[in-house]
Amino acid sequence: MLKTKVHIAILGGGPSGLFMFKRLVDTCNANLAITIFERKKQLGVGMPYSTEGANDEHITNVSGNEIPELVTSIADWIASAPKHLLDHYQITQESYNDYKVLPRLLFGQYLSAQFDLLQQQAETRGIEVNIHFESSVTDITDEPEKGNVSVEVNGENTQDFDTVIICTGHNWPKKYEGKIPGYFDSPYPPAKLHIKTNHQVAIKGSSLTAVDAIRTLARGNGEFSIEKDGKRVYHLAADSPDFKITLHSRNGLLPAVRFHLDDSHLENDSLLTDEEIAEHIQSNNGFLSLDYIFEKDFKQIFKEKDPEFYAHVKDLSMETFVAEMMEQRERLDAFQLLKAEYMEAERSIKRRESIYWKEMLGVLSFAMNYPAKYLCAEDMQRLQKVLQPLISVVIAYIPQSSCEELLAMHDAGVLEIVSVGEDSEVKPEKTGGATYYYTDEVGEKHADHFKTFVDSVGQPHLPFEDLPYKSLVDNKTVSPALLKFRDAAKGKEALKKDERLVQTKGGDYYLTVPGVAINDNFQVLDEQGTVNDRIYMMAVPYIGGYNPDYSGLDFCEAASANIIDSLFKTEDA
Repeated sequence: MLKTKVHIAILGGGPSGLFMFKRLVDTCNANLAITIFERKKQLGVGMPYSTEGANDEHITNVSGNEIPELVTSIADWIASAPKHLLDHYQITQESYNDYKVLPRLLFGQYLSAQFDLLQQQAETRGIEVNIHFESSVTDITDEPEKGNVSVEVNGENTQDFDTVIICTGHNWPKKYEGKIPGYFDSPYPPAKLHIKTNHQVAIKGSSLTAVDAIRTLARGNGEFSIEKDGKRVYHLAADSPDFKITLHSRNGLLPAVRFHLDDSHLENDSLLTDEEIAEHIQSNNGFLSLDYIFEKDFKQIFKEKDPEFYAHVKDLSMETFVAEMMEQRERLDAFQLLKAEYMEAERSIKRRESIYWKEMLGVLSFAMNYPAKYLCAEDMQRLQKVLQPLISVVIAYIPQSSCEELLAMHDAGVLEIVSVGEDSEVKPEKTGGATYYYTDEVGEKHADHFKTFVDSVGQPHLPFEDLPYKSLVDNKTVSPALLKFRDAAKGKEALKKDERLVQTKGGDYYLTVPGVAINDNFQVLDEQGTVNDRIYMMAVPYIGGYNPDYSGLDFCEAASANIIDSLFKTEDA
């Protein structure tokens, strides 16, 4: 008797869905029936690589050699891509190389083409594939008594599946945008920022998201040229003489500049193995120690590769190391530092030599992301407060051309950055724009009003309550992500400070972190910690508490590998 097909739904056909689809197709299992629900009309592009997240001026911060393996390489795809597409971006087969970044919309076309090739492979391998475009998943209901999951699409039709993998990608909630003139909850879709703003614009944040906003606003109010000496220069438009952008950053820092990576996929043979981490957790009362990870997956790695750097850091605590690195960055003017790092990165790329401590910080961040759910609450707070601010600046990897544009705008007197500290506040104004309240570095209080305000802090880690699938919450299929306090006294103290962030269970104290609880295989957990073997959560905005650093395509590849292993272990069981 033939076994009935296993019906798997991938919710979202962006980059996460692409890597998940590839894993399923690579099984060559003709017993699979895969259904993909995509909100838009195109697969592969998701938010970052479609017009929802990019205009022509926006570029990737990864190059071809850094992209996890798909069906064909970018170089091969460029060789066969439509001429009109390459002409639009002024790229030829001869000018392309694997160490250059690409226009994001062009990269989106590459990812879309990979989806097409995977569909062809699926057909050849006898795997059934159904794709539904313009299909928003509006609810998900687990039906344990039937052993399946019901998916509601566009608020009406429902379909049942054996397994559902949620790959819905980025989500930028709107709170004030559309209600308050000149107030933007995010820079996306960026076409909305291609506007004439003959006044000072406030941007919250200084990450790559802020750079996206800058690149678009700059083109609405002026233009760039490249002079004979190769220097990029910004010219204000005649009808925008008062255009200016002020970046508001907690620490007054700009992202570090993209450099050559020795290992382009954030891996390292010297990293702790899963077995070593599990052994450590078992011997440490069920907790992963942040200091242990910092020691083994960062400091120790320099012993062989950079003995001089190791000698300097071997006795430093995480706090001391971060304070030293941040102090070095904060000591210089942000744009002076950007210029110096641009030159350092140029040398790194030209010589194909890494800036090793920065590369290892990226490796540490990626290595720490996966087991972060085993940190105690105290260590998660240290990670958020101490290490993440340095990581977020250093591994942003701002591309060279973005760096050149920022420096050109600063030289033209139209771009500045201010440090606003952690207690700054933005108040939307009914009449339009927002007022920025902060205390500057010399203690002076500010209340600066801006007619145009753009929140550009990046993808927020969304709280459990924001999960858009009501039935999962109402039926308690999912539960909030929590981390236990190692020291009950500290938990009690934290509860007194903010009872919204701390829960108590059987005399223990737990810190509420963003999103839903998941296990190592990205399966959702209920309030009792029971694993749901039908629902996988790979949507980054809703797992930020247990996965504080999701590194783009590398995350998609790593998470999909865990999910496929889990799926087929379950199948074999």
